[in-house]
Amino acid sequence: MQRITNAVYIQNGKVLMLKKPRRNWYAAPGGKMEPGESIYQAVIREYKEETGLSLLKPKLSSVFTFVMEDESEWMMFTYYCHQAEGEVLSNTPEGILEWVSVNQVLDLPMAEGDRTIIEHALHPSEFVLTGTFYYTYDFQLQKKIVDDRESSFI
Repeated sequence: MQRITNAVYIQNGKVLMLKKPRRNWYAAPGGKMEPGESIYQAVIREYKEETGLSLLKPKLSSVFTFVMEDESEWMMFTYYCHQAEGEVLSNTPEGILEWVSVNQVLDLPMAEGDRTIIEHALHPSEFVLTGTFYYTYDFQLQKKIVDDRESSFI
């Protein structure tokens, strides 16, 4: 099972998003965890690699399982953060970095599961949102299960 971390970084009413070239969909920057790496270490490393920014005190927002039609699956650990150091990269091989208004970010083209994850990160609470998304090969959402928030209390 692949493990992925990403982060929703919010600054001055805007979110730093990554527009991926394959589908022209937006996503929160992040990537694959390395063997033995904690999810916290991974989100700090991946975010810096993709954006040039070092997140300061990111907080875990959600943990979701993604199941594809071919029965492959992965887990995504999403953080949110309001503080970072460094300069945003002008070029990244992963796509185009773009600051998007908090009020418009959920209207962007993106995977439907990502919309759920980002929405929760924009309105943080003491609960870590958990669940499972089921997708077809072409990444169409077939089923979404969001677990009872009370069972996700940290």
